[in-house]
Amino acid sequence: MSRKLRLGVNIDHVATIRNARGIAHPDPIRAARMAAEAGADGITAHLREDRRHISDDDIDRLAAQIELPLNLEMAATDEMLAIALHHKPHAACIVPEKRAELTTEGGLDAHGGENHLRRYVDEMVKAGIRVSLFIDPDESQIRSARRLGAPVVELHTGTYAEMTPGSDAWAQELERIVQGAALAEDLGLECHAGHGLSYDNVGAIAAIPNLVELNIGHFLVGEAIFGGLDSAIKRMRALMDQARAEATGSRSA
Repeated sequence: MSRKLRLGVNIDHVATIRNARGIAHPDPIRAARMAAEAGADGITAHLREDRRHISDDDIDRLAAQIELPLNLEMAATDEMLAIALHHKPHAACIVPEKRAELTTEGGLDAHGGENHLRRYVDEMVKAGIRVSLFIDPDESQIRSARRLGAPVVELHTGTYAEMTPGSDAWAQELERIVQGAALAEDLGLECHAGHGLSYDNVGAIAAIPNLVELNIGHFLVGEAIFGGLDSAIKRMRALMDQARAEATGSRSA
């Protein structure tokens, strides 16, 4: 039987558009409600140190008003830990964060940062928050996540997404994600993936049987400009389901 692949919709860039004018429209909470109606399984929001898109008020309202599970993306700082422990979202994904970057540029260095990360993972796990580490699909990073006690890893697909589909480099990066997802499952970790996924490249990732969830945001918000958020999410959901079903059929044939 095919394992259901969940879709988490990241609403950060609805807030980016709102903040460009410094007014209340468009409202990311409205986008979260629309995502739920369109078939999303969860809502992801990254509260950055500089508050460039999602705000503290957004997190307050998401936690209070949205029924779907909330995945709070956050840096490993005392400020963000306090916010997570206050709201106790369903999940918290620890991500690397640089003030000057336009978007997250790669995975968290869980291997080199075990001593720093341990307290954040421990405190959130004790609070009942499902902690995830956003890491590159490397064995050392995945094994460090396991040692840290995080129940979930999210594999960074940004490098894969930037490559030409079908190229040798693309195939090698895809295989790295495949092997990383298999190792994570072998170690007892729930495995997610995300960053840079689109209609054109999601299929090969969705077909990986060890993945449980994909988190997609920027592309969906961009497509919503042309055809609506509801349509964009439903099409992404259909492409994911089709790829997973076809992969399951191929393995059982």
